[in-house]
Amino acid sequence: MSRRRRAEKRVADPDPRYGSPLVASLINTVMNRGKKSVAQRIVYGACERVSEKLEKGDPVDILLGAMENARPKLEVKSRRVGGATYQVPVEISFERQQSLALRWMVTSARGRKGMPMGEALASEIIDAYNGTGGVVKKKEDTHKMAQANRAFAHLRW
Repeated sequence: MSRRRRAEKRVADPDPRYGSPLVASLINTVMNRGKKSVAQRIVYGACERVSEKLEKGDPVDILLGAMENARPKLEVKSRRVGGATYQVPVEISFERQQSLALRWMVTSARGRKGMPMGEALASEIIDAYNGTGGVVKKKEDTHKMAQANRAFAHLRW
């Protein structure tokens, strides 16, 4: 790790269709091997499917609601103290919450076999919006782990 200076945060340009930085980061998370146009096609198709299935206007608002249900507030980090390793619960910054939720969403969509990625991503977004599915379960598991290890919170750094 460099000791010179903190790396500055780069803000993702908003996507061309919806003008939303959140959709742009979802596209970047879906993207594989630099194929951005393929990732855009997948995400935009998923957004259209989501707005068709839920019949609630703007897909960006639905994605925001899904992200609200999927974002973890706490996580555990390993901290080594005198030969023992403790799982210490720490609060997460908003950027990390966002990136974790997006990553979990894409990973669980990829895990759904037997359907195209656009459909899998759409159903993952709908599940997260409704408060069910793999992403919300992962968030709850992370929170449970942090809750179980809150005795070690005094070891926070």
